[in-house]
Amino acid sequence: MARSRRLTGAEADELTRLYQSTAADLAAVRSSAPDPTVVSRLSIALASARVWLTGGHESSTRSVRHFITRSLPAALYRVRWWGVIVSLSVVLGGAICAWWLLSNPDAMAMIGSPSEREAIASFEFANYYVEYDSGSFAAQVWTNNWFIAAQCIALGITGFYPLYLLFNTVLQLGVAAAVMAEAGYLGIFFQLISPHGLLELSAVFVAAGAGLRLFWTLLAPGGRPRGLALAQEGRTAFGVAIGLAVVLLISGLIEGFITGAAIPWSIKVGIGVIACAAFWMYVFVAGRAAVRESVDGDVDGDFATAKVAIAS
Repeated sequence: MARSRRLTGAEADELTRLYQSTAADLAAVRSSAPDPTVVSRLSIALASARVWLTGGHESSTRSVRHFITRSLPAALYRVRWWGVIVSLSVVLGGAICAWWLLSNPDAMAMIGSPSEREAIASFEFANYYVEYDSGSFAAQVWTNNWFIAAQCIALGITGFYPLYLLFNTVLQLGVAAAVMAEAGYLGIFFQLISPHGLLELSAVFVAAGAGLRLFWTLLAPGGRPRGLALAQEGRTAFGVAIGLAVVLLISGLIEGFITGAAIPWSIKVGIGVIACAAFWMYVFVAGRAAVRESVDGDVDGDFATAKVAIAS
């Protein structure tokens, strides 16, 4: 029956009964008289029947393609506004921080002496992108940034860690911008940050947004049992973390091979703008298309969990 191309309903039921009976027989043979020939024959028969009963699995390439074109965009789309709000908040906060530092000489003095700040602006800030080998620098930047993004998601449920990270990012951006602006190098600051920073910071901010969404789910599960809601959002956030690893790899390659390269700044900045725009289009355009196809960003296939109706 397992070799048949088609089975009627009655035959399928009979195959199921025979499968269960043969599995019991195989267990008995293995425990009482494990004859290799009989065990091998029964195992092959059961394997053939199992294909009929359970169906074949999707190929790995199809699963990867589905994740890239459907599951990941849907997961990112679910946290899109969290990422946008975090991005705008940090950029605004960094600008306010830089303005406050430039308006308060005592605060600037805490960064360093005038000569130390001049050295940072005229040499150290730009030298950071060229003092190491491009390949090792890109790898180091990628692993560091993805570790930060993964921490944002994994520890996001605390509600504290993403905010702590974002506060530090505001300070770092504000201090760097203030030091460069004081020396008259604000244009160079944006030239050095834009090629990789637009994509890099977008990815980290989306990770922070995904982590904060987990914390919000803990507080307001939205009509779902709190445990179920956290499990669903946690699995979605895990998919986001995997996707952002690739995004941060791209930004790391740009930082390692493009930012410090001897090519026109217009090309460098253009690469950064295009990469950032492509990422957000992937989030909003591909994500919206996936959601319209009823993809929710949760795991599916062999890893999917059973879903039951919940009374509202």
